[in-house]
Amino acid sequence: MTLAFEPQPPVLAPVDDGKQFPVRRLFCVGRNYAAHAREMGRDPDREPPFFFSAWAETVVTGNSTIAYPQKTSNYHYEVELVVAIGKGGRNIPVETAMDHVYGYAVGLDMTRRDLQLEAREQGRPWDTGKNVEQSKPLGLIRKAGAGFDPTRGSIKLTVNDAVRQDADLADLIWPVADVIAYLSGLYRIEPGDLIYTGTPAGVGAVVPGDVMNASIDGLEPLAVTVGETLKD
Repeated sequence: MTLAFEPQPPVLAPVDDGKQFPVRRLFCVGRNYAAHAREMGRDPDREPPFFFSAWAETVVTGNSTIAYPQKTSNYHYEVELVVAIGKGGRNIPVETAMDHVYGYAVGLDMTRRDLQLEAREQGRPWDTGKNVEQSKPLGLIRKAGAGFDPTRGSIKLTVNDAVRQDADLADLIWPVADVIAYLSGLYRIEPGDLIYTGTPAGVGAVVPGDVMNASIDGLEPLAVTVGETLKD
């Protein structure tokens, strides 16, 4: 077989045991903390979770500098617990959903908020607001096991050392097991998938030069600097 051109290399995310996790797809949960739903002008009642997706190449691993994207003047941070899937399945029961988890990491779901809200008001998809180059920074993946509880623990983000988001994983409307079970009823989840589980209240804008520090109890923290807009 002769390829028309060389394919892009796979996106690999470091794991705490020295291995590399090959990223396949990203599924992101919208409005999964009640206080964030309210700040976005939405009802926080426990309706079924909804998802949007993003390309694997939006992932930037480790402490890094990300570009401020074009066509926005309102680029927002969102700190999130990220679930790495290691076992595939469809229509997974809640009771066995955690068996499909490979590990966990701190992540950021960076958002062109002006484009997202414009799309929302017009009933259009969120892709231009959410599926953005370098918009899904990801920390070191910690393998699932003793020592980390995805149902509780501090989740926090600072910008230039000022606290902007400060909540607890216990505030998740839909915890990890429920999210996996529901998502697997829509798609067959596969090894390599990442689930960004939603952000707490306190989202806001950053500009080039700002430094974001994201942390979740029990996981490797993540430091991300906002750089200038890419020119090519």
